[in-house]
This record gives sequence, structure tokens and C-alpha cells, in this order.
Amino acid sequence: MTQVTETGPDVGDDVVLLTVPADGGYLGVLRTATAGLAARLHFALDEIEDLRIAVDEACAMLLAIATRNAELECRFAVTEDALTVEVTVATVRGAKLPSESSFAWKVLTALTTSAEAAATGRQATIRLLTRRTDY
Repeated sequence: MTQVTETGPDVGDDVVLLTVPADGGYLGVLRTATAGLAARLHFALDEIEDLRIAVDEACAMLLAIATRNAELECRFAVTEDALTVEVTVATVRGAKLPSESSFAWKVLTALTTSAEAAATGRQATIRLLTRRTDY
């Protein structure tokens, strides 16, 4: 089931929550949402594409360690000049994300302002922050 929830000014940012099955077939939904929100912030086309690729890569990392029938929960926080994307999934016991020296992490850090991850017990989260650059 895909679920979209939007919260307003009481949070301080515009926040969109999107939940999709943890299946590669649904990553297009997250890529499209990412591009739409980045466009809303007037990101340059190259920045939008970089962020789409970064979200896709982060989700691929999480899908590799997700439990069967898990859901990807994606939280988009929109501020005046930045978009934060936080993707969380339930994980199999003992799951580990790729190391920060891996190629996948090099991609994330090259395409975003910052990238960080946490794996705790039964879930893992990857958080990407991208600030708009004004040309």
C-alpha cells in the first residue's frame, strides 16, 4: 500500500511522508516524489537528477537488508533552501549497511550535501540532505 501524509507549519517545515512496499518496482514513486519536491524548491535540473540518483542508491542499500514484506518509509522535509530525505526500513537481524568507504557511499556523498545512516536492531535509516546552490 502506498500512503502519503503531509504535515504543515506546526512542524516548522513542510514534511511529506510516503510509504511504499520495499520492492524495487516502487522506487520510481520515490524518485518522482523526490524530483517534484526538489523542483518546488527551484533546484537546478542537475541537482534534481543528482538527488533522484542518491535516493535510488539509498533505497537500493536498504532493500538489500529489508525484511520480507517490509515497507520503505520515506520522509521528505522541505525548507526554504534544502530538501532532506530520510528513508527507513525494517531489517533482518544483524543487517549492516555498506561501509562509508564503499562505492555506494561515495556516490551518496558526491551527490548530496551530506549523507548519514544508522542501523539499530531491527531497522535502518539513511538520511540525505541537499541544499540548493544558487547559480
